[in-house]
Amino acid sequence: MLNKFEKNLYYAMLRIRMVEERIAELYSEQEMRCPVHLSIGQEAVAVGVCEHLQKNDIVMSAHRAHAHYLAKGGDLKAMLAELYGKSTGCAKGKGGSMHLIDLENGFFAAVPIVGSTIPIAVGVAWAFKMKKSTNIVTVFLGDGATEEGVFFESLDFASLKNVPILFVCENNFYSVYSNLKVRQAPQRKISVLAESHGIKTFTGDGNDVQQVSKMTREAIKFIKNMNKPVFIELETFRWLEHCGPNGDDELGYREVGELEKWIKKCPIESYKNTIIEKSIVTETEITQMIENISSEINDSFNFAKESVFPKLELLNQHIYKD
Repeated sequence: MLNKFEKNLYYAMLRIRMVEERIAELYSEQEMRCPVHLSIGQEAVAVGVCEHLQKNDIVMSAHRAHAHYLAKGGDLKAMLAELYGKSTGCAKGKGGSMHLIDLENGFFAAVPIVGSTIPIAVGVAWAFKMKKSTNIVTVFLGDGATEEGVFFESLDFASLKNVPILFVCENNFYSVYSNLKVRQAPQRKISVLAESHGIKTFTGDGNDVQQVSKMTREAIKFIKNMNKPVFIELETFRWLEHCGPNGDDELGYREVGELEKWIKKCPIESYKNTIIEKSIVTETEITQMIENISSEINDSFNFAKESVFPKLELLNQHIYKD
């Protein structure tokens, strides 16, 4: 059973990487007309967290949401159709990459406004508590969101009301082109901010899927046993530009050699070496995984491209409830 879980971790990360690499490859065709924020390099966070969530647990995300959506069980065909603006998309082609949704699999929403999903997620968790539900809410946020006022208000409310929520901060050190050094005071630590609100915190290496998985397991156990929120801060790094399919290291906003250092810490390659060394998986099995994922990706892109655009009448639908 453990071997199967460890294989699933690898497969899920590899699948996300291959999907996003294909998005980057085909984006220049100009058929995907929405902005895309890719998570290449950050896959271990999404997978390590979501592998421990139940189907009825809720996940919310922000603009860089593909990995979270797929890790939570979101429909790949529907996601890609959404990027192509098609009626078969998960948001009927009206939202694009930054407005993914899959209610059936517990992915409530991705919203691009920085920090905006944090209070929404706290509200959903508060509703769970009022209904005496055993489910939890997980909200993914970036380091930039911790500079928004609503971040502090949400932490305060979650702590005060002891709502069943897991805050997951993907600290990739940059907000667009700005490093933490020019945005936050030298002694400001995100995890300490959460602790100051009375919230139990964990910190760790977001490129180590095993560490992420272990922390998440402990965090969820604490939430369920103690009926209190938890905050996890994970350090990771995006390889590509903030928004778009290309590299941008030539712009010089990152320190020389910083990207190369993180590429050497590739979460997928590192974990692959670990599970091969432990004889959990073979090179032949990995080759088969790649073939299976490639086939799924091909089918999903074909589905997206062949789907029709939404009709004009759809513009005025889904704006208000009922």
